[in-house]
Amino acid sequence: MLSHVVFTMFVERRFLSNRTLFTRERIIGAAVAVTLGCAGFVYGLRWLESLMTFRPDRMTAAQRQLIPEGAENVWFNSADGTRLNGWFFESQSGPEIATLIFFHGNGGNIRNVSWLGQRFAKQGFDVLLFDYRGYGASDGVASAESELYADGDAAVAFVMNQKKARPERVVLYGHSLGTAVVADVASRGQFGAVVLEAGFSSASSVATAALPWLPQFLHFLGKNRFESARKLASVASPILIAHGDPDGTIPTAEAHLLFASANEPKKLLIIPGAGHVVFGAAGEQYLNQVEQFIREAMTMARS
Repeated sequence: MLSHVVFTMFVERRFLSNRTLFTRERIIGAAVAVTLGCAGFVYGLRWLESLMTFRPDRMTAAQRQLIPEGAENVWFNSADGTRLNGWFFESQSGPEIATLIFFHGNGGNIRNVSWLGQRFAKQGFDVLLFDYRGYGASDGVASAESELYADGDAAVAFVMNQKKARPERVVLYGHSLGTAVVADVASRGQFGAVVLEAGFSSASSVATAALPWLPQFLHFLGKNRFESARKLASVASPILIAHGDPDGTIPTAEAHLLFASANEPKKLLIIPGAGHVVFGAAGEQYLNQVEQFIREAMTMARS
């Protein structure tokens, strides 16, 4: 009888020990699976974010030799030493009214907007078109928000130091992703005027429209913030905010969010049917309005 009890207790103890071990292994396995799953989700989300944010178009060796008429091929360094390439157009009608720096969007390169530089140069502006790192002929790889801002700072430093442009005569003109760079640069300095075309208030706001399946409370997992609306509160320069309606890339509502955050003096232009690339679709009528805004801002700066 006693031996039977001892045997029974031994079997029960072994069973309980095995069950505890089995349960512990399942918990550890589940924890590892959840950890790997979360890491994979974050990696996938950031890969998608990078794909949506940066779509650089490199220049071929042959394309680098094709400098537009009226342009000077220029090079300057970003803060970390990355060499950036640009085209500088001098005013073709006497002393420059202002020096306009154009910050393009997340795709293409300056070859796509060379005509814009020529157009403003004919109207009396010095113009710098430049490529961020990883775009066009510029060195490096486009991968981080902070690097874009550093490249923007380098472009401003170039026109001030090499072309002797005065800050109050410098105009920052950004399109799409370029508006985020302009908002950051302008929030840390005083400039003659700021133009934000097809811009957005923040990366999170764009993600809400572009990735409706992603809960907003997970937006913090993204690498980039691009908090342009918040930064506009620190911009003292006259601001023109323009947007096409409808815009299939960045909702037109983003322009209203930016405008609400901007300080006076400010102006809002909503262009029906212009889509995302307003300066390309709306033509001279729109560009004349941009030019008029800049001229008025320069007059204000002199008074």
